[in-house]
Amino acid sequence: MWSRILNPRVIDRAAFYRRSLVTMRLKTSEFQSLFTDGLNELAELFQKNHHELRIAGGAVRDLLSRKRPKDVDFATTATPEEMKHMFRNAGIRMINNKGEQHGTITARLHDENFEVTTLRVDVRTDGRHAEVEFTTDWHKDAERRDLTINSMFLGLDGTLYDYFKGYEDLQNNKVRFVGSAEQRIQEDYLRILRYFRFYGRVALTPDNHEPETLAAIRDNGHGLASISGERIWDEVKKICVDNHAAHLLELMYKLELAQYVGLPPDGNMEEMKHVWQNVKNHSPKPMTILAALLHCPEEVEKLDRRLKVSRQEKNLALFLLKHRQVLRRSQEEADSLRPFTDFIIDSREPDSQTKVCELLKYQGEEKLLAELSGWSIPRFPVSGHDLRRMGCSSGKEIGDTLQNLRDVWKKSRYQMDKDELLSLVKP
Repeated sequence: MWSRILNPRVIDRAAFYRRSLVTMRLKTSEFQSLFTDGLNELAELFQKNHHELRIAGGAVRDLLSRKRPKDVDFATTATPEEMKHMFRNAGIRMINNKGEQHGTITARLHDENFEVTTLRVDVRTDGRHAEVEFTTDWHKDAERRDLTINSMFLGLDGTLYDYFKGYEDLQNNKVRFVGSAEQRIQEDYLRILRYFRFYGRVALTPDNHEPETLAAIRDNGHGLASISGERIWDEVKKICVDNHAAHLLELMYKLELAQYVGLPPDGNMEEMKHVWQNVKNHSPKPMTILAALLHCPEEVEKLDRRLKVSRQEKNLALFLLKHRQVLRRSQEEADSLRPFTDFIIDSREPDSQTKVCELLKYQGEEKLLAELSGWSIPRFPVSGHDLRRMGCSSGKEIGDTLQNLRDVWKKSRYQMDKDELLSLVKP
């Protein structure tokens, strides 16, 4: 169907193919599943108006890895003005005009959003942002992208357009910058962390980096100081929970990057590597990994000031530092889980069970983690109203009595009911 409908308009077809590397045609079920009513209508509209439209970047990488991408970005030879004119004439609603200055128009068709970006070339860069011009040259747009595996395009007929051997690198589990690593990094210093993130996602072994890539990262690491904490944290937390996280965090220290991303200069590397082995198969939260590098609450505060982590993430780090050595399995009781369940009951915080589960991952307590994950917090059956009905009047008396009853209830492993507990209250 798409080979009939989508026939890209190219003025000099021979010159075009000399500059591109068409390596294969994709016909997987993951690719075919993308063709919803919305995409079919979008594709027909661009074809009708003689504009090329291709899938771009990460979605191509995922499709070539036999994964259905969560998000699909599109690239086109049409300018933003041409797209707006085209969509208005077709009665298609456009939303979220914030991306227009970067060449992105978002169209809504059949209850789906489609982000389509005009091909671009960088005119000026400052290590954080780029000033761009629009182009119709697919090769030039690919050339400005960060990594070879992210620089490919996929036609809607399944044809792969690969200008920098991205598919070959993907097959060989290699992560390389497009062209000069130093130049790509200096265009946007966040690409240092994007390199680590994609290395964790693509590479099979933990230490298979090209020496010139690491040299470029070391020489330009200072540029991360100018990147906002939110952008850095968005990358670091993905690094922490992907493959090779311990190796990559250690490598960040070896390449002298820690000082620019809020990590302590003397991070506890052995603790972090030990914790990574404990947690890697249990879907840890990113802060559970990073907390292993930290020594004290002051370092949590410094990390927060640099990365602007959420309150929940900050509180988890403080919790792990406070309890990682003191809240541990009971060696004296048959119920090894009891210290943790008692802590949760006493804390009365809504996320206490989640925090304790992260602590058990940190400590490598797989069996206790499985037990606690399936445990429901029991409700203490006695209230202050119950005690008032029995004649207790002062707030202090009610508070003391409730605490005493709670202690008895905990010792019963939360089995005693209201009547049994109230029978212990002296009139």
